[in-house]
Order: sequence, then C-alpha cells, then structure tokens
Amino acid sequence: MPTVADHASADSPACTLQGRSLIVGRAEGELLFAEMGLSFWGGVDPFTGEVIDRHHPLSGQKLTGRVLAIPSGRGSCTGSSVMMELLSGEHAPCALVLAEADEILTLGVLVAELLFQRSIAVLCIGHEAFTRLRGKAYARLDGERLQLYPQRPADAKPTGITSLHQPPFASALQLGESDRALLDGRHGKAAQVAMQLVLRMADLQGASELLDVTQAHIDGCIYTGPASLRFAEQLVAWGARVRVPTTLNSISVDQRRWRALGIDATFGEPASALGDAYMAMGAQLSFTCAPYLLDSAPAEGEQIVWAESNAVVYANSVLGARTLKYPDYLDICIALTGRAPKVGCHLDEQRMASLQIELPELAELDDAFYPLLGYHVGLLCGSHIPLVLGLERTQPSLDDLRAFGAAFATSSAAPLFHIAGVTPEALDPEQVIHSSQRAPTERVALADLRRSWDELNSANDTEVGLIALGNPHFSLSEFARLAELCAGRSKHAGVSLVITCGRAIHEQARVAGYLTVLEAFGATLVTDTCWCMLGEPVVPTGCRTLMTNSGKYAHYAPGLVGRSVHFASLAECVDAACSGQASGRLPCWLQPASPVENPAHV
Repeated sequence: MPTVADHASADSPACTLQGRSLIVGRAEGELLFAEMGLSFWGGVDPFTGEVIDRHHPLSGQKLTGRVLAIPSGRGSCTGSSVMMELLSGEHAPCALVLAEADEILTLGVLVAELLFQRSIAVLCIGHEAFTRLRGKAYARLDGERLQLYPQRPADAKPTGITSLHQPPFASALQLGESDRALLDGRHGKAAQVAMQLVLRMADLQGASELLDVTQAHIDGCIYTGPASLRFAEQLVAWGARVRVPTTLNSISVDQRRWRALGIDATFGEPASALGDAYMAMGAQLSFTCAPYLLDSAPAEGEQIVWAESNAVVYANSVLGARTLKYPDYLDICIALTGRAPKVGCHLDEQRMASLQIELPELAELDDAFYPLLGYHVGLLCGSHIPLVLGLERTQPSLDDLRAFGAAFATSSAAPLFHIAGVTPEALDPEQVIHSSQRAPTERVALADLRRSWDELNSANDTEVGLIALGNPHFSLSEFARLAELCAGRSKHAGVSLVITCGRAIHEQARVAGYLTVLEAFGATLVTDTCWCMLGEPVVPTGCRTLMTNSGKYAHYAPGLVGRSVHFASLAECVDAACSGQASGRLPCWLQPASPVENPAHV
C-alpha cells in the first residue's frame, strides 16, 4: 500500500509510494503526468520523443528524459516497437509509471534490453495511488519506491536511459520437456531467445502455465525505424523459423509499387526488407491488417496469437477466437515457439464484461455510426471489457463490426467487446456478466456522441484534397458498395481517392469487376500497406484536409500526416470526391429528435 507523509521542506518528497516493478531500475526527472492512456504508435514520434496524438492532453510535449506517468497504454500493438526505437536513440522517457501493468510498452523495454542493453524503470502503482501524482512536478524511482516532489529539488540529478543491473531471470512456471528444449537452445538461438521473452512476459502477467496456439499474425513487420529491422534481421541470423502457420500484417510500403508511388528509397528499401525478413522466418506473404478476411481466419474458441489492435478485437469479439492484444515482437516470439502465456482473454473468466454501455433511441443509421460509436465506447471503457446494449434490432453487418472494432481498439486498451444480441458470446447477454458482481452501467446520450463526432472532425476548411479509405483494409463487400456509389460518376480533378487493401481482396475485387469501375472513377489502389503507415506523396503535398470513413484514421491522421480531417459516411466521402468539398452535414441519427432536446442546434 502507498505511504504518504507531509514534509515542511520543499526539497523533501511530498509523498512516497510503493509499487510493483515491471522493469527494475533507478531514475529521476521532471514528472510528465496525464490521466489518459497513450498509444505510442501514432501518438509518439519515435525519432523525437514528441507526443503527436493531437487528441491527447500531452500533445506537443517531449518525453525525453522525463518520468512519464500514464494510466496505461492504449491503441496499437506497435507501441512496443516505438518504445524500442526511442530507447535505441536518445528520446525515451527515463522511467515509466503506470496505474496498471501495460504489456505492450513493457515488452518494448525488454526487447531494447536484449538488443541494445538500454533500459528504463517501469513501475506499476495501481489506480488509487496514481491519483496522488496529480500536481506533482518531480519524481524519483528506486526499485519499487516512488518519491514525488512539488517542485524540482535542489539536489536533483536527472537520469538518462539507464537501469539497475537485471538479475538472471528464472521462470517459476512448470515447463514440459519441449519447453525446456526450446529454452536450452536445442532448437537454435532464435527459439531460445524467443522462449526467454515469452517466459519473462508470462511472469509479468502472472501466468501459471503456457498453452499451445494454432496460428499467429505478426504486427512487428511495420517499419518504425532501424531498430525494428535490426530485431528481425537478428532473428533471421539466429536461424528463426515459425512453428505455427503465420500471417503478416500490413507493412509500411506497397512492396510491389512503392517506387512508382514516389516513396523515398531511404524509407522504402528498409521497410520492404523488413517484410522480407519475416517471410524468411516462414511467414506467409499476406500483408494485411485484416487477417480475418483471409481463408485462414480462426474458428470460435481457437487459441491464437494475433497482434494488430483491430484484428485482435475482431478475432475476440466477432469470431469468438481467443487472443490477447499481443505486443509487437512478443507475437513473433510466440510464433517461433508455438507457446503463449495462459492468461487474459485465453481464459473464460477473463472474457466477461465489466462495464455496460446503454445507448439512446436512434434514428435510421448509416455506416458512419459504427466507427463513431466504437471510438466513443473505447473512450468510456479504457481497459474494461464492455457490453453494449441497444443494438439488438439493428443487426450491424460484418463491415459495421469491423469499423466499430477498429475505432474501439484505437481509443481503448481492451482486447474485446460484446454487443448484446449480436456478437457470439453475447447472444444471451447474461452469459457475459458475472452473476456475483453486476457490471456498472454508462448511459450514452446523443450529446455524448456529438462530442466524439466533433473530436474526429478536426477540419474547419470545407475543401477536401484526399479521400482515404481502407483503414482497416477494404473488404470485398466494401468494394461492391463503393463501386455502386461511384458508377457513372467522375472524381474531381483536385481530389485524390486512395483505397488500401490486402492482395487477396484486391484480386477478388478485380475478378468481380469492381476495380474497373473504381479506376474509371479515378481511384488509386494501394496494397500491402495501410493508412497508418502512409505519408507523402500518397498523401498529396498540397492537401490540407482529408476525408475518411474510418474512425481509426480520423483519430491518427492529424498526428501522423499533419492534416485536419472530415469524418463521414462512405456515401459522403464519394460526394466529396466528386465536388471537392465536405458538406458538413450531420447524419440524421446524430440530430436531436426535437428542439427541446438540444435547442442549440435548432
């Protein structure tokens, strides 16, 4: 339990807290505190340490050399790769203080220790103690002890990237003969190091045993900088070979066309080489952030290891498969061993809802509703698994659920959602609520959804220079709908319309004739990569404002590409592509039912 003491001297700590060391270390520095979780991918520049999430209260702040205090991470699994890039350079925080353990950020530190012998202290102190950091200016960590100061003390000696010597790690898990063979190096150096990292994370997660997985989806093939390529090439040099069927997430370039798209070789070559490195380990050439659209999609109840936040959420929630929100690099370690910690959403009891979300009465919905709702629900629930009530009659499509899940995974740290009467485990909603402990309820009003709508619509200029579609990757049914909307129309000459998709769906759309219609309209198709990795010149240099139907990209784009965003339905996106202007119309379901409900919008 934390201890608190008052001191007369300004150079004495205002309070001393005890926590659990996820990474043992000693550090001190200026305290950078926020009560909102932070996704390092899309939220922190790996080469400068600046917070670039323009929706976050720390936007514009530099992490370098400071004690960063956030409740947890959130959003993308690639946060571990960004953390490793920060540690490989000079822009990491000197320590990380969390309200709850975050596997993504912690794993990034562990891999940096392994590759670069550079580390920082990571301390988990719990939510109650975390509130005591509010208003403090300076922090000192020593192992499990955290001292907080109201101002910088006179004897301050801020630390850089450092840590105490890490003692040899010995796992307490009961290991079978095949596990010991991996750990002893009988299957090669790569498998041995992978097993060491799996066991280290199992210990941090409190797992008592490992389980077998049937397949993997690797997110670490995204190029975040030279450290990400060095990690993969080191595994290849050590003889890495996957032990389960493994697919690859979107990489950072269209591997076949990046030169034709004008991508600079200093980025295109290492980004392409990173994809090649993972294929050299035996992974399939899939390059999609929507592996659930492939023929290899897992069945209900199947134990898998998937990274990529939207894919994890879809697999758990819509397919009923079982995976954690695995950090980049732990995903490939599990693929190389076939073994994962038996914790979290792999277990029945950890898949229960701990928060209920009640929706208001809604008018007729369009496809913009589901990503907006997913984003809003994610903001409400944090790391809690929600049960959404009120969509029983709407019967959202699989594309609606993909859009909901991708936006939910962006704003939340949770790996799973339930929708009453819709998702497989919540067809009877009572089955996902603990009978002994009723989950609290959050009631959502139209005014709440309007606030999230305004947050995603960051643009003031009605002119649109880019329509960005396919985050997550477009499905065949989305291609069919888009072709229907574009048929017989022409794109405005000053607007680019770009769609990202996987190679498999691209070929299916070609065979179905949809690409002929879209290319006649003036659309550009990009495979292998996704909007979270694309910049100029695919994002036109002169474009100031873009439009998207993706809640995920509406959140990330201002920080990633420096453009303001109009968020709207697919039909609105096509209209803007033709006119070059955003209509600014509110969807009917977001408009108040009567002047009494919201007189400000009469």
